[in-house]
Amino acid sequence: MNDTEKFINIIEKFINLAAVRLSDDVMCKLGELRAAEDSPVQKAVYDSYFENFKMAIDKNCPCCQDTGMLQFYIKSGTAFPHIDITEDILTQAVRRATSSVPLRPNAVNIFDEKNTGDNTGERCPWISWEIVPGCSEMEITLYFSGAGCSLPGQAKVFKPSDGLEAIIPYVCEIITGPGVNACPPLLVGIGLGHNIENAALLSKKALLRRMGTEHPHPKGAALEKRITEKLNSLGMGAQGLRGNRAVMGVHIESSARHTATIACAVNVSCYALRRGIIRLKGDLSYELVGYKGASL
Repeated sequence: MNDTEKFINIIEKFINLAAVRLSDDVMCKLGELRAAEDSPVQKAVYDSYFENFKMAIDKNCPCCQDTGMLQFYIKSGTAFPHIDITEDILTQAVRRATSSVPLRPNAVNIFDEKNTGDNTGERCPWISWEIVPGCSEMEITLYFSGAGCSLPGQAKVFKPSDGLEAIIPYVCEIITGPGVNACPPLLVGIGLGHNIENAALLSKKALLRRMGTEHPHPKGAALEKRITEKLNSLGMGAQGLRGNRAVMGVHIESSARHTATIACAVNVSCYALRRGIIRLKGDLSYELVGYKGASL
């Protein structure tokens, strides 16, 4: 097997793993949230979640029927020897995985208004690059972006005079409105920056962070905690029913802003946060991050 075929095969199997099994940190968080609920209805909902996850692994099938749009966030060293063919590799792997996993075909080109049938299309799968000078390895984060999680996404540009305080009711309005349809408990990703474009990308990257991590700035970490506490005081639980925990957490990613703007974007993930990470060396040996005992 040549390197191209080997690379495709690895990514195809990685897609399968991430579609079927949630990462260890997400499963641990869901266990904590179940323990925090005192309602028999809430505990029954969580039990159905965990039963579904077990069946998905036992049957090797996706844990959610909406396998979404596949998005790849790549952190690649300039010396990674396969960097030039990576985008083509990912596209071919998605085509194969659509059949082999299988994944629900979701990609519809905007103006053709026709499902492509293989989850590829115009700028699809979505690929975002971050280049690391002098490094010879590549880290690929895969995220399955389903419709229920995508529909609540919103962004707004505030004036600095509004202050960061204005963000809290804005986020709460989104989560208690369209966010209810995204299968709580949710992970809330917030991007803060200078315009809609950069805030939106940051809000998605916020969803990719490992559970339990905090914003590196103390004020950012404090804001994450305040919004989490506010959302979890709403009396909403799993599936939007009455409960104690509406969210798994709130993650904020930020960048410098313009003197006259504070852009805020919000993305959410449902409880089935399908985010997988694989690290590749130049010889295509790999490490799976967050899947204890797993192999491809």
